[in-house]
Amino acid sequence: MECPNCEKDKLMEVDDIVSEIEGHFFVVKGKRCSNCGEEFVPEKEGQKMVGIARNLGIWGEPLKLHRKLSQSARGTMLRIPNDIEKNMKLKGDEKVLISKIGKNKLLIEIVT
Repeated sequence: MECPNCEKDKLMEVDDIVSEIEGHFFVVKGKRCSNCGEEFVPEKEGQKMVGIARNLGIWGEPLKLHRKLSQSARGTMLRIPNDIEKNMKLKGDEKVLISKIGKNKLLIEIVT
């Protein structure tokens, strides 16, 4: 098969295409052009990668809601919006782990 990108060379089967999702790296099979280096991941491999990412909880609905933190006598509070609460089936009595990731990110994990 000729490379659809450069149309100069044939695609070679490879098993070392590296894809990154949210800081996690996946190595998958696919094809690479020996001329321009363009890589092509077949749908089956891509779906497998997405499935693993979903299981890891790093592939989901892209949702970024803006909220304002508020103060209470016991510390800073963050209210979880209703749509996230319903989607995650939260009851309000779950225990959570909160981790600082980098300079401006927090990770909140539900403890099961």
